[in-house]
Parts: sequence; C-alpha cells; structure tokens
Amino acid sequence: MAVKERVEAVLNVGLRVPSIMLLDVLYRWDVGSFFQKIQRSSLSNNPLFQYKYLALYLHYVGYILSLVLLTLPRQHLVKLYLYVLTALLLFAGHQVSRDYVRSELESGHEGAVYLEPLSMKRFTTALVGQLVVCTLCSCVMQTKRIWLFSAHLLPLVARLCLVPLETIVFINKFSMIFTGLEVIYFLASNLLVPYNLAKTAYRELVQVVEVYGLLALGMTLWNQLVLPVLFMCFWLLLFALQIYSYFSTRDQPTSRERLLFLFLTSIAECCSTPYSLLGLVFTVSFIALGVLTLCKFYLQGYRAFINDNTMHRGMTEGITLLILAVQTGLIELQVIHRAFLLSIILFIVVASILQSMLEIADPIVLALGASRDKSLWKHFRAVSLCLFLLIFPAYMAYMICQFFHMDFWLLIIISSSILTSLQVLGTLLIYVLFMVEEFRKAPVENMDEVIYCVNGTYRLLEFLVAVCVVCYGVSETVFGEWSVMGSTIILVHSYYNVWLRAQLGWQSFLLRRDAVNKIKSLPTASDAQLRHYNDICAICYQDLSSAVITPCSHFFHAGCLKKWLYVQETCPLCHAQLKSQSAADAPSPNRAPAGQEEVGQEKAAEEDGAPSSSSGVPVAASCPEGGDNAGGGASGQSDILLDGGQTTTNVFKSSHDQTDDVVGI
Repeated sequence: MAVKERVEAVLNVGLRVPSIMLLDVLYRWDVGSFFQKIQRSSLSNNPLFQYKYLALYLHYVGYILSLVLLTLPRQHLVKLYLYVLTALLLFAGHQVSRDYVRSELESGHEGAVYLEPLSMKRFTTALVGQLVVCTLCSCVMQTKRIWLFSAHLLPLVARLCLVPLETIVFINKFSMIFTGLEVIYFLASNLLVPYNLAKTAYRELVQVVEVYGLLALGMTLWNQLVLPVLFMCFWLLLFALQIYSYFSTRDQPTSRERLLFLFLTSIAECCSTPYSLLGLVFTVSFIALGVLTLCKFYLQGYRAFINDNTMHRGMTEGITLLILAVQTGLIELQVIHRAFLLSIILFIVVASILQSMLEIADPIVLALGASRDKSLWKHFRAVSLCLFLLIFPAYMAYMICQFFHMDFWLLIIISSSILTSLQVLGTLLIYVLFMVEEFRKAPVENMDEVIYCVNGTYRLLEFLVAVCVVCYGVSETVFGEWSVMGSTIILVHSYYNVWLRAQLGWQSFLLRRDAVNKIKSLPTASDAQLRHYNDICAICYQDLSSAVITPCSHFFHAGCLKKWLYVQETCPLCHAQLKSQSAADAPSPNRAPAGQEEVGQEKAAEEDGAPSSSSGVPVAASCPEGGDNAGGGASGQSDILLDGGQTTTNVFKSSHDQTDDVVGI
C-alpha cells in the first residue's frame, strides 16, 4: 500500500510538470516577433500564418489548456496522458506503414514477399512493429477489441495478398483516414466530459468556500497540487536541460573558473520567467531545508526530528530570494547582469542559512556545557559545528570584500556574516565557562556576571554593526540613488536591528540593576544564623557558606536569589513578594533566625500533636499567609519545594537561556 501511495504521489507531480513547462514556453513566446520572422521567410504565403490575431487567440487558449492540465484531478490526468500515448502509438504505426510502402515502391518488386530476402525482411520488420503498436494500444486503452487499432496493418495485408503497389498506396491513405475518423468519433463521444468536469469542480469549489472559506480552499489546492515540489521538479528539469545543452555543444574540457561561470549563467537562464523564478525559490527552500535537517541530525541524531521547529524549514531563505529578485527586477535583466545579481542574492541566502544553523546549534551547545553529559562525541559535534560557523562566515565576508565593489546589499551580507561569527564566538566563550565550572566541581560565585559581560559585549558589537549598516544605507540613499524598496529596507532594519536591540538591552540593564538593589537591601546571615539554619540553598542545593535572608525568613545564596529575581519578584519557596526594603524594615539581628524559629515551631507542634515537615517546618505555617499549601502532607510540600528548586537550578544552570529568554537579550 505504501508503494502504491508513493507511485501515485510521483505521478501527481510528474504528470503536471509539462503544464508548467508549457506555461513557461508560452510566456517566452513573443507573437509579434514570431510573425515578423514568418513574414521574412517563405511561409509568409501560407494561409495559416496570415492571421496574427488567430495565433494570438491560440496563445491564450494555450494558457487555458495549461491551467486545466495543472488543476485536473490525478485520475483524469492519468486518463488524458493515456489517450495522448495511444494517439502517439497510432501515429507511429502509420509512420511505419508509410515507410514500408515507400521502401516497397523504391524496390519495385511486385512478386511474393517470401521470394525476395530483402522484401521478406522489410515485411517481417514492419509486421512485428505494427503488432507491437496494436498490443500496446490495446493495453493502454484496456480493451480486448484490438481491431480498433489495426487499421495501419491494411497495407501489410494487401502486400501479402499481392495487391499492386499503386493500390497499396491508396490503401495506406485509406487506413490513415479510417484512424482519423476513429479519433474524431472518440473526441465527439467525450465532448461533454470537460464541461461536466468543470461543472463538478465549480460546485465543489463553491461548497468549500461557503463552508470553510477562501483560505481553506487555497490550502487544499496547495496540498493537492503539491506546488512546492512541482515547481522544484520543473526548475531542476529546466536546469538539467540547460546544462546538457551546454555540454553537448562543447568538445574541449572546461576549467574550474569556467564551471563556476557556467553554473551561475545556467541558473540565470533558468529564472527568466515568473514560473522559473518560483521554481528557483522553491528549490532554494528545499536545499536550505536539507542543510538545516543535516545540521540537526549531525548535532542530535534521530532525536532532532521529535520536536521539529517550524521556523527552520527553509521558508525564510526562499522568501528572502523572492523579495530580492522582485525588488531588483531580476527577470528583466540580461543574462550576464542577472548572473552577477544572482551571485549577490545567493550570498544573502547563504548568510541566512548560516544564521539558521546558529539558531539550531546555540541552545544545544549551551545545554551540553551546562549539563553533565560526558559524551566526547556529542561535545565534538557541537564544537566542530560552532567552529565551522565561526570561520566560514568570516571567510565569506573576506571573499566578498576581495572580489566585489562595496554597496548597500554587500554591506548587509558582510554585516550578517560578522554578526554570525560574533554570536558563535560568544556561544563558545560561554560554553568554555560552563566547562571550566564543571571541571572545578564547585560553582563560581561571579559566573553570572561573567556570562552577562560576555553576552553584553557581543550584543553591543551587534548593535554597533547594525548602526553602521543603517548609517551607510542612509548616506547612500541621500547622496546616491534613492528607491522606495531601499528606503523601506533601511526603515525595517532600523526598527528591528537598532531600535528593538537598544530597547531590549536597556530593559535588561534595568532588570539587573533592580535585582542587584534588592539583593543589597536584604540582610546578610551571620555565622551563628547559618549554623542554626543548618540547611542548603533551595535553588542550587549547595551548602550555605554565605546567605541573604528574605523578609519571609528564608535563606538563599545571594547569586542564586539574584538569578531568581530576574524571573520574578517572589520568594522561591513561599512566593511572598520581595520588595526593596530599607535598613529600618530589615530583620533585627536579635531576631531568631529561620532555623531557630522552625525548631521552636516544631516543638510547639509536637506538644500540640500537629504534624511537621521533615525539614522542621510545620505544614500549617509553611506559607506565612496560610496559602494553598497549608494543611497538605509534609512530604508532599517538601517535594513541591524541591521540584521548584530543581526547576530553578535547571533554568539558571544554562545562563544563556537565562540571559536570552528572561532578561530579554
């Protein structure tokens, strides 16, 4: 069953490719220049070529037929191709008969065919060919009435019956007329089939639009026609024909530089119409999808396909190519200029693919650095891909500067490549810091500040590069050639890459400043309080060598609590609001620490017969305001708190996620 479905899917695409090729040919065909060539040739006196408007109408009829072939259901499309194949077989049979009659006339032998070896050989060859044609026609049309396709056998039968050669010529013409009448009868009997199909299709379209809307109709046609795959197959076939036509006319080998020029010019030749341009767009999208899929598979193996990101499916690269091609008027240029412009556009597409690869690799690399996975193969794959993404964009920017004259578009490519290299460099530095912390077997107290400085540095460099691009674009627009599309791109670039970056960076700075002020406002636990508390930090599960005390009398590492405050301004344990407080509102040094209070509460609870938690916190008093957890089981609450601490630990173990997702950088 799976094989049948695959065959049907292949047929659904392959049988529609000729309709796209016909649309492409009709778009290239200039009726006016065609008739000018006809008038200068010997065909100018032919009545068929004297009516220009008739040919123009046929031109539009060809468009309609192509669209009909494109939108026909697969079953009817298969039938149509079978009918066309049968007509071609009948034509081939009559060609064989005509060639046989002509060879017999040239030989002049009117006796029995078996008396002359050459005549017998010609007869046997023609008879075998005609029988094969009849059999194939019967199989294609799925009928046992083979005599319907045997009219072209009449000249052979007449020759076998010793009919004169002049009469055989007449019999051959009669067989052709008889086959033509059969074809006309078949077409007349099926004359209403296109009308019935159109009527049924219109009824179904109206029903779908009324029930689901135009968007659902478009999505249905998109999925049924498989337009991306269809246009990709069309463009690949066009490109293969272009390459074949080049090498079939060349006898001497081609140098490497010539091959690169041939590759670009062939692509330029294959995007001279809107249909071929769409084919190139979908081909680039599928190539980008393949590269990104290989990148994910290289990093994660088969686990990469469990949670697939819809943003990494090559659509961005294809849309980028389409927008740039439309903005620059690609299909209207000459082949040489089109090839040069395509090289620049393809550089932009490659830069976009590299950025998408970085978006895939970045969280995986940092997760490996923050986890305790000791698989050297996983680390090697992640680091090797990062090194590639560090070196290749820089090399591409260097080659662009060497071989091209600098303009706004090339500056965008170079800036994108530089930003990709900077981001990879920042990711590798954070990964190295994580690995150093892992080998030390103890958390580094100021690791968060170091990671923030690394992230802030390369984010600042990204911002400066974006500002430089905007300044160059503005100067080129003011003092150079102004265009609406160029100005629009500058405005979009200014908003997303300059204004939003500056806004997010400032918000990140304010959040960190508020968190630091809150930590400074909290009192520091003394050694006596730490000894009485005798517990671990609920966030990182490490011993409390130093701690700060929250207003709700919970102890945490200052660095751990500061990371938590990046997320929300509540206590990690009881979720009480943590607001900046003055020294007057701070807990008194003579106040019993949380550990002593809990011990006293435990004793009081034991005297009253109330249950207490394993950590000495009475269940009813675990939430200072009598929250939802009051009255629950001690172990259940302890598990909830531990899970919360573990979740917090997992979140902040990956400082890159903390910086990007929480702080907003």
